[in-house]
Amino acid sequence: MTAKKNLATASRLLHTDYPARDAYRSLSMPVYHTAAYEFDDAAQMEAAFTGRTADFAYSRLTNPTVAHFENEVKAVTGAHDVMAFSSGMAAISNTFLALAHAGSNIVASPHIFGNTYSFFRSTLADFGVETRLCDMTDPSAVEAAIDDATAGVFLEAITNPQLEVADLRALSAICRRKGAPLVVDTTVIPFTHFRAADCGVDIEVVSSTKYVSGGATSLGGLVIDYATFDCSRSRRLAPLAAQFGNGAFTAKMRREIVRNLGAYMTPHVAYMQTLGLETMQVRYERASSTCLALARRLQSLPGIVRVNYTGLEENPYHALSRSLFGDKAGAMMTVDLASREACFRMIDRLRLIRRATNLFDNKSLAIHPASTIFGTFSEEERRKMDVSQQTVRLSIGLEDPDDLFEDIRQALND
Repeated sequence: MTAKKNLATASRLLHTDYPARDAYRSLSMPVYHTAAYEFDDAAQMEAAFTGRTADFAYSRLTNPTVAHFENEVKAVTGAHDVMAFSSGMAAISNTFLALAHAGSNIVASPHIFGNTYSFFRSTLADFGVETRLCDMTDPSAVEAAIDDATAGVFLEAITNPQLEVADLRALSAICRRKGAPLVVDTTVIPFTHFRAADCGVDIEVVSSTKYVSGGATSLGGLVIDYATFDCSRSRRLAPLAAQFGNGAFTAKMRREIVRNLGAYMTPHVAYMQTLGLETMQVRYERASSTCLALARRLQSLPGIVRVNYTGLEENPYHALSRSLFGDKAGAMMTVDLASREACFRMIDRLRLIRRATNLFDNKSLAIHPASTIFGTFSEEERRKMDVSQQTVRLSIGLEDPDDLFEDIRQALND
């Protein structure tokens, strides 16, 4: 069952029906910490295990607590299906293990998260999948890179840490013509504020560790399938398309990938992320508003060479960002200082902002991406990915904006 369709987003997050009525009418979805489920007879068991019914059979495949979390996201996004995984990387890897095959290629932005880059260029390469890095802000280059063996086009809605924005609508039109699914990591802009399907995104992947979890309480990932890609044009999905149509990707994931790889979300994480989901919209509005106010003020601080945030009117991606994401541009910004040494010195002197990785914790975080997230890459690789030694990434939390500004000001004060 799904939430009432006439409700606003915030209400739908709170009033999505359970997969089945709870025996004790609990207002919070119970945590079903169980591996298996009892059946009345062998025929019912057979029907569940062969997919003829939606009965729960084994928690590596489906679980009531996880299913409720998936249904909440489905109710908000209007997706065909939502699948929850153990991490954002699990969501990405499972997606492309469903789409790609030996001899196929992926057209991807060079401006992607370090582990995603490594998964494409190292892990999948060993299985015969080519990754073609392409400037996603140049639609003609993307179109030229796609051929009959392209398994998918991948980019981030706002890249991390470059904060680049590509025209998703233009890319979607190209992908539809060329018969390749458009897969977008939208972690930086939550689905409560960004309707990916309206921009032509076929498959949305999200690290629910970030905004969704509510203060970085747990690791998780989501694959959101809008069933808008013509699956008959995919070598991997075409055998299922005759039966499931554009729902063949979900069928492939549910019937094979999730079962065989075992990366399904655990029930306790789903419970925690359900709680986080209920307050995500409010937290995001606060954090993104603080981020914009702070970005404007930081521009005047001595020692800061550049403030990069698409919410700033002078940012080269501001107009496109506003067109796609509205007046909220996320809660991540970067500041460029004079040198790597200056970045380290600033980070070391912070008193309130935490020195930690992750994004969209309730606490504000600072990190030097070049030496950490991208620390195992060569300087040449970092240069190609536009990851600068002069950049500090800031994830803005729920603190008072004045306190955050003062902490950065004192950290820069020699």
